[in-house]
Amino acid sequence: MKTLFEQSIPCRQGACAGLTAAKATDFLPAGLVRSSRARLPELGELDVVRHFTRLSRRNFGVDGNFYPLGSCTMKYNPKFTEQVAALPGFTRLHPLMAQLRGAGHHTQGALEVMYHMEALLCEITGMAGYTLHPMAGAHGELTGAMIIAAYHKAKGNRKTKVICPDSAHGTNPASAALAGFEVVSIESRDGMVDPEALRAALTDDVAAVMMTCPNTLGLFERNLPEIVNMIHDVDALLYYDGANLNAVMGKMRVGDAGFDVVHLNLHKTFATPHGGGGPGSGPVGVCDKLVPFLPVSRVKKLDDNRFVLDYDHPQSIGYMAPFYGNFGVVLKAYAYILRLGREGLTRATENAVLAANYLRKRLEGVLDIPHDRICMHEFVASAVGEGLNGVRALDIAKALLDRGYHAPTIYFPLIVKECLMFEPTETESKDTLDAFVDDLIAIVQQAGADPEAVKAAPVTLPVTRLDETRAAREMVLTDDCDCG
Repeated sequence: MKTLFEQSIPCRQGACAGLTAAKATDFLPAGLVRSSRARLPELGELDVVRHFTRLSRRNFGVDGNFYPLGSCTMKYNPKFTEQVAALPGFTRLHPLMAQLRGAGHHTQGALEVMYHMEALLCEITGMAGYTLHPMAGAHGELTGAMIIAAYHKAKGNRKTKVICPDSAHGTNPASAALAGFEVVSIESRDGMVDPEALRAALTDDVAAVMMTCPNTLGLFERNLPEIVNMIHDVDALLYYDGANLNAVMGKMRVGDAGFDVVHLNLHKTFATPHGGGGPGSGPVGVCDKLVPFLPVSRVKKLDDNRFVLDYDHPQSIGYMAPFYGNFGVVLKAYAYILRLGREGLTRATENAVLAANYLRKRLEGVLDIPHDRICMHEFVASAVGEGLNGVRALDIAKALLDRGYHAPTIYFPLIVKECLMFEPTETESKDTLDAFVDDLIAIVQQAGADPEAVKAAPVTLPVTRLDETRAAREMVLTDDCDCG
């Protein structure tokens, strides 16, 4: 496909009816004006529209394709939330206005949203306080780990280690390490945290245990009450990775279950756009004893019902993001929560779990399912077995692209060989799930009859099999190079 520069024809241009051409010197100082025209492509409006429309058709996205990306909750994003976030009263605010003398009344609506959003998240998760500052899930993990470190430092505890089970999310160890902790990994048993392995690792210098519940295998941790007591007995804290909250919201409040810190992925659970590197939002909630350590500033409601920014928190870990986090994402999630309400959020959970178990049952006998029992919102399968004739998880994922689906997560978690991780979410219909399974069955059957055809996939897309190592090490970022 040609680039815009390759399509360019001298003097071809679009037209804006009723507008007169303006000179750069009409609104810029003469010293800032170019001496020559910018080397931009020259195209008509229709050329540009068709170019970007064709480009958009090359993308896989939830609006056009089933996107069963396990652990990432790639579900349909209702468009009304975009309309809410685009309201002029929000989009025309400057983030510094809340701090400007005499301008505070312009920001009352935005501050009220943040104040109420924190209260809603406290109610959903059973925590005592929240910060909306973290700008993604891993950023929330780091914030939680720093709060844990500040808590132990304030108590004079010499805590240097954080335990991360091998069934937890992969960013947990990195977040703990960035916060200055030594990371200790423990192996799971039958797909869940092994209480005996945890007990052996739970020494007095352990600051926290970071858990994902349900875990990355889609299994709920049955031994959670025992684990909570064990951790608190040594004055350690229990961290909840909330990336999988889509499986329990409305059914379990993690604070009530004994977790001390939780981060949420608003861009997953509460239906704001996810993927492509952002934007994200990873609010962090804490129990009572950790509230003093939350980042500043915090939104405070005064006796006269005005909202202000409060910086008077001497034990705070400080600033975690410019201004107040990704406010636009918070707005979308706030609208989503209000629209669904308690009943709607609970039904979303029920439908997500139902869809995952339906998909799991339909795939029995098609792929190996290492932990073939009732799952939560996601589950893992394994591309192993003689019938696949050497076809691997990667090959199956590539073949699904040819059939119009985004590939599921592959090779994560690492504790399952040739792993394929599926999360159908609550927004997909039974018809879509059935069509997906039918195509997956056809791919597995093709692996038995003609494995090389599967290993060659995708063959219908603009880009087929790449040398991915070379592509990462020798990136081509211009259109004037022969890629070979």
